[in-house]
Amino acid sequence: MEVITTHINADFDAMGSMIAAKKLYPGALLVFPGSQERTLREYFIKSTIYIYGFKRLRDIDIEKVTRLILVDTRQASRIGKFVDILNKPGLEVHVYDHHPDAEDDVRADLSIVKNVGSTVTLFTQLFRERGIEVSAEEATIMSLGVFEDTGSFTFSSTTPDDFEAAAFLLKSGANLNVVSDMLTQELTAEQIALLNELILSAKNYNFNGVEVCLTSVSVDRYVGDFAILVHKLRDIENLDVVFALARMDDRVYLVARSRIPEVNVATVASIFGGGGHSTAASASIKDLTLVQAEAKLVETLRKHIHPYPTAENLMTSPPIHTEPGVEIGEAHLTMVRYNINAMPVLENGTLVGLITRQVLEKALFHGLTRQTVAEFMNTDFASVGPEAALVEIQTYLVERHQRILPVVSEGKVMGVITRRDLLDFMLSDHSEERIPAEEETLTRWSKRKSIQSVLAEQLPKNMIQMLKEFGLLAESLGYRAYAVGGFVRDLLLRHTNFDLDIVVEGNAIEFARSFSEKYKVKVKLHRKFSTAMLVFADGQTVDVASARFEYYQRPAALPIVEFSSLKMDLYRRDFTINTLAIALNPDEFGQLIDFFSAQRDIKDKIVRVLHNLSLIEDPTRILRAIRFEQRFGFRIGKQTASLIRNAVRMGLIQKLGGRRLFHEITLILEEDNPVPALRRMAEFGVMPALSAEINFDRKMQELFGRLREVISWYRLSFLDEPLERWQVYLLGLFSSLDAEEAANACNRLLLTANQRDRLLWTLENTGRLLKTFFPDLSGRKPSEVYRALLPFRSEELLFLMGRTDMEQTGKAVSHYFHRYRNTHTELKGKDLKAMGIPPGPIYRRVLDELLDARINKQVQNRREEINFLLSTWPELFSEAARSNRKNFS
Repeated sequence: MEVITTHINADFDAMGSMIAAKKLYPGALLVFPGSQERTLREYFIKSTIYIYGFKRLRDIDIEKVTRLILVDTRQASRIGKFVDILNKPGLEVHVYDHHPDAEDDVRADLSIVKNVGSTVTLFTQLFRERGIEVSAEEATIMSLGVFEDTGSFTFSSTTPDDFEAAAFLLKSGANLNVVSDMLTQELTAEQIALLNELILSAKNYNFNGVEVCLTSVSVDRYVGDFAILVHKLRDIENLDVVFALARMDDRVYLVARSRIPEVNVATVASIFGGGGHSTAASASIKDLTLVQAEAKLVETLRKHIHPYPTAENLMTSPPIHTEPGVEIGEAHLTMVRYNINAMPVLENGTLVGLITRQVLEKALFHGLTRQTVAEFMNTDFASVGPEAALVEIQTYLVERHQRILPVVSEGKVMGVITRRDLLDFMLSDHSEERIPAEEETLTRWSKRKSIQSVLAEQLPKNMIQMLKEFGLLAESLGYRAYAVGGFVRDLLLRHTNFDLDIVVEGNAIEFARSFSEKYKVKVKLHRKFSTAMLVFADGQTVDVASARFEYYQRPAALPIVEFSSLKMDLYRRDFTINTLAIALNPDEFGQLIDFFSAQRDIKDKIVRVLHNLSLIEDPTRILRAIRFEQRFGFRIGKQTASLIRNAVRMGLIQKLGGRRLFHEITLILEEDNPVPALRRMAEFGVMPALSAEINFDRKMQELFGRLREVISWYRLSFLDEPLERWQVYLLGLFSSLDAEEAANACNRLLLTANQRDRLLWTLENTGRLLKTFFPDLSGRKPSEVYRALLPFRSEELLFLMGRTDMEQTGKAVSHYFHRYRNTHTELKGKDLKAMGIPPGPIYRRVLDELLDARINKQVQNRREEINFLLSTWPELFSEAARSNRKNFS
């Protein structure tokens, strides 16, 4: 018995190749070894493919197979149960494949393997050589394989042979309408949801200079065409390399795509038992959890991505440049603005020279501000092409002392390589630590001292024990663990803060899961950020993160994350006072680590950024600096204050995304007294980022004083009730704006539609009540006050109280909180039904009127409520109900 088969989760190239192989082995059975992709299953339903007599695996006795024909694969791990007969004596194996070699390739008696875009292409070449004709139906099926595996001839793995194969099939009658219909199907709602999850969980890694996107999702059941979703993710995000993991049912699926030669995804997939091409590969992983698979994938990429650098890999692009006719003063300003020390000089796009900052500064020193760059630029320089090797680059930058090396292609400057670029690569190639551009701000040696006595003084014994357990676990895993950030800062300030952050020089996900399993605590994993949260039985939470380094591609952008060391992890933080760490491993437990003189700044009560580009990279730090300054009674350092003003002048706050700005504003408004921070925001010119019409003047400060008083009153009066005080203060901040300006401010903060509409409604309706309702409360019943205030939330009512200084308004709202809002009638709808009143809208009217009577003290118990209804709504009650009213009392 001869059997033609392919790989599990078969695609169109697999099926087309099986049909093609049937032309060479007419007596063979067609058998899929396992599942097929969704689009292939749908084609089975719509087409007449059934006429080819595909057999189910369970319907044949594989022990009787004498010749096994494998198409579109030769990996033993990908052929399902057929792997069980590979060593059967007398079995003949024929292979037709276009995938690269893999470690588990089967031994074949006949092997036809060629590096083309699809396996169908191989068969068409054989057909042309042997004069074999194919029908229009067969040509259509095979065309599906060619078009799918070449991405309609857009994949980089496409070869001229694939175009010739398509031409042959088209001449044979292939129906391109069918090809188009099957390969451009719309995604299902489930697939769209999964694609959205892939986008949201995507995170970028930098492996030896190569940007790689990793993403992972988890679903309870199998979702078809996962590879198509990954391909769409690559196109949507314009990714060069993407690895996607999906847990579906009892296994993890890996799909990978690469556009660059530095990353061969087939090699990576083969380590997980899969395979594919250098540009597209996949694997099915059975023995690992999603977390374990992701951790293994990261380590695998770290080991296998070692690109040999060329000038194109190392250069900075696009290059900052100047022109020969530019004046010295303006050229110098360009260098200062972009913090560079040299740049090329271009004339009509052609490279004509180089200019350095040292030359410009000397010219300025001599008063030559109005002279041009052409008079001082260096015209004796070297340049290289994009393929220049590292040795050539080193020759010019190191041996010949050229400050920058232009990279030129076809007369156009593509980029420049600086000494810094070269040094960064050389260090990252041999060390796990990457030195940032602002190297001079780093101290060479860490400052350490034991603070175990401080720990014993400030922390409960159970927390000290927890820290020791973290250190012991890190030691067992070969990691180093540290307590970091605000927790350590507040220890030295003698402030109570049990919000613990742990950084490990290692895999935070593995660390957190190991701790969870060992000490039986809950764990929440955040794969997108390579962080986790441990949740203890008493409600204590601990955040765990891998040591990482962040850099920014542009001002105000979100950072790109790389794994790094503790030193680099601390360097990415906002202010020196937040860069302290405490070692937790047993050999150095309780050692305070201070790389950046944080202890000095805490002692001097100064908020200071770590480097001069800190606020440019992340303008939210402006708001955090203001918040920390006011919370701790510190002062923003002189240089940092100057940098804040400069960043504000540059309009970087306006460039912030609304969500990030909203988050920082919320944190400020959640402070016990936000007035000093808001006043500082006004001083630094930050308020226009919300609205140019907000004027934090004396009147506004008085309003905030009243709001703070009513918030304090509420917290003391209702200790157990939650309160979002930032909402109260945000209403106060927007209270001076007209409706259009308030709406614009809401849109600036990217409030949700519900949040925006609620805020605008509150501003309008509290104003209306203050004008028309509260000025004259005499003669108003308590129920009228209740009905007027019922639509408002607690935060909105506190804003109403603070918005006016009218005493009667404050009393009315206070009475509402204490007396009215929790008032309920004893009679319910079921009682009305029992009294013979037919259900309907009348119930709401009756119960509302009864509640008003209860609030107005007209009724005080169930009997009085019944009598009230009988007297007020006599037409609703039958005589029987009246006579039996004692039964309802």
